[in-house]
Formats: sequence, C-alpha cells, structure tokens
Amino acid sequence: MQDQISIIKGVHPGIILDRELKRRKLPKGRFALEVNECPQTVVAVTKGKRRMTPALALKAEKELGLEEGYFMTLQAWYDIKKEKEKNRRIPSLSKLRPALFWDTNINSINWDTQKARVVKRVFERGSLAEKKEIVRFYGHQTIREIMDHTSQ
Repeated sequence: MQDQISIIKGVHPGIILDRELKRRKLPKGRFALEVNECPQTVVAVTKGKRRMTPALALKAEKELGLEEGYFMTLQAWYDIKKEKEKNRRIPSLSKLRPALFWDTNINSINWDTQKARVVKRVFERGSLAEKKEIVRFYGHQTIREIMDHTSQ
C-alpha cells in the first residue's frame, strides 16, 4: 500500500475513489446504495468537495476489496498538503514584476517545488531588486547550489 500511496499522496481520496469506480464501471449512485450512503455524499466526495469520512472509507474499502485504512491515509496526506499550502511562504510579490513570469500566473507558482526555475528565471531576466528579493527569500546557499548545478 505504501508504494502506491507515495505515488498519489496529496491527491484527494475521492478522486481515487472516482477513478476506481470508473475502472470497475460502477455507477456512483449504485455504489452509494451498495455501501448504504447517500448518492449525493459519494458524488461530493468523488468531486473533492467533501472529505472522506472514516465510515465511508471503511465501507468503500470493504466493497472494493482495498486494504483497510487506504482512503483515510490518502485523506491524511491530502489534509497535510492543504495545510502546507495554507502556511506556505512566498516572496514579496510587490518586489517581483508579474511580467518576469509571463508564461504563468505568479500567484500559482509553488515557490518550494519550482525554486530552481524561479531562481534561473530571475537571474537570467530579473532586475537587481528582483534578484535581491529572491536571494533574501531562498538564501545565499540555496541560490549558490542552484546556480552551480545549472552551470555544470
């Protein structure tokens, strides 16, 4: 289970349930009735609009022959991802021109996972003030490591 979960951790468990139901060609409404749940609840979970509850997880896992705890483990990883997103640090966007990131929405940049791209972009095309902000945000050591890695 851990190998499979490591691939999909951070994905809402309802999305995985939806994929599994489609793979098995099980209609959501019929599945909901089979596990004694309201169809609206199952639909909301499969669209990622509601959390996977322990009760639904246990029933779905049993019905689909999945390991107990599978969906709740996914729910925990999804909750962790959302909490990290809520608390993530971002550089001072007032010091970075949106035009510097012309090919993407500056508000959708993941400053942690895309730091190498951000550093390269700013150091190739940014102003001195933008470079200073990126150095302040990531730190000299991180900038050095990224720049050394790209020059090899």
